[in-house]
Amino acid sequence: MKYRILIVTLLIMVSCLFSVDNELTGEKLLKMIDKNMNADTMTGESRMIIHTRRETREITTRFWIQGTEKSFSEYLAPPREKGTKMLKLNDDLWTFTPAANRKIRISGHMLRQSVSGSDLSYEDYMEDTSLEMSYTADITGEEVVQDRNCYVILLTAKTEDVAYSTRKIWVDKEKYIPLQENRYAKSGKLLKKTEIREIMKVGNRWYPKVMYFKDVLKKGKGTEYIIDKIEFDVKIDPVIFSRSALKK
Repeated sequence: MKYRILIVTLLIMVSCLFSVDNELTGEKLLKMIDKNMNADTMTGESRMIIHTRRETREITTRFWIQGTEKSFSEYLAPPREKGTKMLKLNDDLWTFTPAANRKIRISGHMLRQSVSGSDLSYEDYMEDTSLEMSYTADITGEEVVQDRNCYVILLTAKTEDVAYSTRKIWVDKEKYIPLQENRYAKSGKLLKKTEIREIMKVGNRWYPKVMYFKDVLKKGKGTEYIIDKIEFDVKIDPVIFSRSALKK
């Protein structure tokens, strides 16, 4: 009888451990999102379509990214902005514009400025793409977004040096892509809304194809960001991530 009681007790303990281990948490969701969105390296081409009050402009960019610490981008079009470059190295950001023919370090209040008149700021460009490293997460509910069943999670910044103190994200339950997001200031004021309007399968991961950004403090119809080409885990010449590459 004692042995039977011991076996039953052990089975209950194992069952409890298994259920706890498999319970979905906010942190586990962030890991799954990061697994889709991040890679050791990635390269590709994108278009940024900026809808201002008066006009619509399109900028084509080639980009190289290594982890979450290094990135380099170069404008390919339109002609008047061709050759503009941006380099991120850890916490530092530099830009180069052919017209001025000089490198500028973007820091302090300048980070809040718009990138080329878009709804993206330099802070957005600098932001560490690893959500798990920057935020804690709580699952607050479930909702349907874009006809997809989503988890709703609330992110709270771990440190003071992030662009957005809190973020509310709607995550696709099957593909673990953040389909919709609201980004807030420390005061709780809504600053920016984002949407992923189209996704694509690249290898074993789901990745955004068409994104939309809207700075709610800014007039205009928002900015579309479209990935035309992308490759993951490819070799990148280290020279790309150097300040000397800005003037080449």
